[in-house]
Amino acid sequence: MAKLIYPINVSLDGYMEDERGNLEWSTSDDEVFAFWTDFQRPIGTYLYGRGMYESMVYWETISAKKGDQPEEMWEFAQIWRTAEKIVYSRTVQAVSSARTRIEREFDPDVIRRLIGSSEADITIGGPELAGKAMSAGLIDECHLLVNPIVLGGGKRALPDNLRMRLELLGERRFRCGVVHLHYRVIV
Repeated sequence: MAKLIYPINVSLDGYMEDERGNLEWSTSDDEVFAFWTDFQRPIGTYLYGRGMYESMVYWETISAKKGDQPEEMWEFAQIWRTAEKIVYSRTVQAVSSARTRIEREFDPDVIRRLIGSSEADITIGGPELAGKAMSAGLIDECHLLVNPIVLGGGKRALPDNLRMRLELLGERRFRCGVVHLHYRVIV
């Protein structure tokens, strides 16, 4: 059975984007990028909210020709392109990436069946969508890349009014000051 994993870049004060919706503040040097690429290798399906899908679809649009961009970017794009993608949105009319479908409603029972039938792990991207999955008790693990910045506002990475117990499974410090925290959700 697959795991449902919530991976997120987050500021020290808990935001995944700043007040303008900007993600450029997150630190991504070669070491962090290589880590995220390795993290993606076993993922079979990505579940996205509209905003997260719109930021990730970039990986469909960069050149598929090896040598047109740095090796690590080409490799990440290949991993992303081969995975299944489900976009949860009432407003997205069409997708611009292969192996992608739109779902209008988030149904926890459908996700439970997907987890039970999948051989590869699944990630969920976007704090609103992840919040729904957390509220339904579907998340197995959280991977937070805590960036050395305080934003003071923006979109929170974790929902308000939700209580979850977590067990720290691992941590890693990167040269650039980012810290990876890997948690298992305790049920």
